[in-house]
This record gives sequence, C-alpha cells and structure tokens, in this order.
Amino acid sequence: MNAEIIAVGSELLTPYRQDTNSLYLTEKLNELGVEVRFKCIVGDDAEGLSSAAKLAMRRSDIIIFTGGLGPTEDDLTRESVADALGLELQRDPALLAKLEQRFAKRGYKMTPNNAKQADILTGATVLTNPMGTAPGQSISGQYDGQERLVVLLPGPPYELKAVFETECMPRLRTRIPPQHIATRTLKIALMPESQVDARVSSIYKTYSDVETTILAGGGEIQLHLRCRKDSKQEAEARVEELAEKIENELGDAIFSRKGESIEQIVSYLLQMRNMTLAVAESCTGGLLAERITSLSGSSRYFLGGAVVYSNELKTQFANVPKALIDQHGAVSREVAAAMAEGIRKRCLTSYGVGITGVAGPSGGTEQKPVGLVYVALAGEEGTQVVERNFPGDRKRVRQFASQQALEMIRRALL
Repeated sequence: MNAEIIAVGSELLTPYRQDTNSLYLTEKLNELGVEVRFKCIVGDDAEGLSSAAKLAMRRSDIIIFTGGLGPTEDDLTRESVADALGLELQRDPALLAKLEQRFAKRGYKMTPNNAKQADILTGATVLTNPMGTAPGQSISGQYDGQERLVVLLPGPPYELKAVFETECMPRLRTRIPPQHIATRTLKIALMPESQVDARVSSIYKTYSDVETTILAGGGEIQLHLRCRKDSKQEAEARVEELAEKIENELGDAIFSRKGESIEQIVSYLLQMRNMTLAVAESCTGGLLAERITSLSGSSRYFLGGAVVYSNELKTQFANVPKALIDQHGAVSREVAAAMAEGIRKRCLTSYGVGITGVAGPSGGTEQKPVGLVYVALAGEEGTQVVERNFPGDRKRVRQFASQQALEMIRRALL
C-alpha cells in the first residue's frame, strides 16, 4: 500500500514554519510497510484543499491530512474534504458536549466558533484527541473502484502524535497486509555526486526492486537504498546484497553504512587506536572543534586547540614562525602545515590539524581567491596538506573545509 500526506496551513508556506508532522508520519507508516509516495503543503484555501484531496484520491491508498481542524475561519480541512468526497458534515452532539465540558472545566465559556470542531464527515469514525479540542476522524470507502482510507489529524505535533499512536496505528495494523521496508544509507565524503553515480549506477539499476536515491549536501553524498517485501528477511537480504556490491566498487570512499556522521566515524577510529587530536583553525573559526565536541565522550580523544584568526595568534598559540607568514602569507600550504605541526607539538597529541583559507565573501585576490583553503594534518608519519577551492558562500566554504579535515583524519586512521 502507498500513502500521501497533505499538510494544511498557510504558515507552512512561509520561511518561518516547517512541516515536521510529515516526517513523523512517514516514519510510522514505513514501520507498517507503507510507502509514502507523495507529500504536499496546501494553504488555507478551500478550493486548493478540495483539489488536492481529489487528486490524492485518484492515486493513493491512504490519504492523511494534517492541520486545519481548529475553530477559526481559516480551518477548512473538514469542509474541503467533505466537498471532495461528496459528503455532508454532521455536528456530533456527544462531541459538542465534551467540548463544552472541557472549556467549563478550565473555567472558560466556549465561544460559538468552537462548535465546528464537532463537525464529522458522514460515516466517519471519530479519533479521540487526548491532548486537544479538535478530534481527528477517518473514513474509508470506494473511489473509482479503489479502496481508499482518508484520515484527518490535528496540526499541533503533540496532538497529532497522540492521536496517531492511540487511534490510527492499531487500526492500520489490522487493515494493512504484512509488508516490510528495509533501508541502508551509505555515506561518502567530498566526492562529486556525478562521479559517485557514474561508478555505481550500472550496479543499482540492475536492482529494480530496490529504490536508490542519491542526495548531496555539506560535502557529503548519501546513497539511500530502500526495498519493500512481504518478509523482513527478504527485504533486508536484497538491500544488503546491493549495499555490498556498491561498497566493493567505492571501497573506503564510503565512511558510513548505518547513517553515522563522519564525526562519529572519526570518534570510533581515534578511540580504537587510542589516539588524540588537537586543532588550529583560522577561516573555520572553531567549526571543526565544534563538530568534534558535539559528541558525548569526545574528551577522551580531543584535547583542544585554538582559533588563530590573526597572524599574531598563529605565531603565539600554534608556533607558526612569523617569517613563514611574511614569506608565504597566512593563507598558504606552508602556514597550514606549520599550524598543524605547531598545535600538535603544543598539545602533545597524536594528530594536529591546521586550517587556513579565504572564506569570503571579501578578502580574496586573483592569486588567492575566495574559497581557497589549505587543510593540513600532522602526525607521527609526517604532514600532509590538501589545497582545495570550494565554491559557494562563506557558510559553505567553512563547512566544506571542516569536512575536508575530518575526511583526512579518517583516512589517516584507516
């Protein structure tokens, strides 16, 4: 079976609110073996909501609306769904009485507009809302010869979760034939998306029953593998088989196969090898240290470091010779290496990292443009320096620079 989620609310079409309900619902539906094929956001517009409902009825087995069940004039989900299904709304006396009791218990007189929360689609089942005033409701039936289930849920996340857990999940378990979805997420650092796809597309295309999605962002490529089968063992076996073939092709370029972040992988490796780390950061301004210390227990392997933005502090805290900066400039291969070696020596660690560059948007020159970054890693075996030119704004350059550092540490520890 497949599902469609329609989030209702004009606020979700602004830069200030996000639809988080659909993420929760997708997770829960996937647990039942239901694949979410479509998601959309519709503003508080009766015609738009009715059109979205009619389209969903034509293509999806389960349609879930979230939001628009409150008492105000812009809460139009009930009316719009009724219009799309050709049904009437009926005011439920028992629900109305419960609403009045709820307000009275809290010392308020219920205003007339709250009564619309007791309006129920003809033939629908009321889904009790233990956390709020607007109940959910569900109705099933034939649409163009196909069995459809329509569910209306309140918008506030804590209300939606309460209704879905207590009312929807038990009903769906009895209705949905047993199916299982298996997933894998393979992660690769700092390899172009096109290059990854060129190497693995011929592999995943032979698995028509496994959906493969490639996502790129923040210096990371993610390969999402997903398979739905009647048994958990069969689904897991197919996903695992494909994952192994992709791993054989990409080798140690893959840093994670279970969704771990690169910070987590670096943490595992440093602890396994009983090694320590210190950093000297210029253009990243402490971002690398923040990423490393975002994990609990990082004090076991991360001793500290310094944000050495000025040339003076590069010399004072990271032991970079002033003559080296004068000769090559702060943004240079030589200074990055000296920063890594200096901070390692100063902190007495197994590894030291030095990062220097031009994050922009100003400060670039023809010889040293915005996006130019040098990342150095110093260890017992010597010092390596990578020169990169990262496109994008200041935030992106800094993110990619810290990603480059983590990838260098990972590979050195392998």
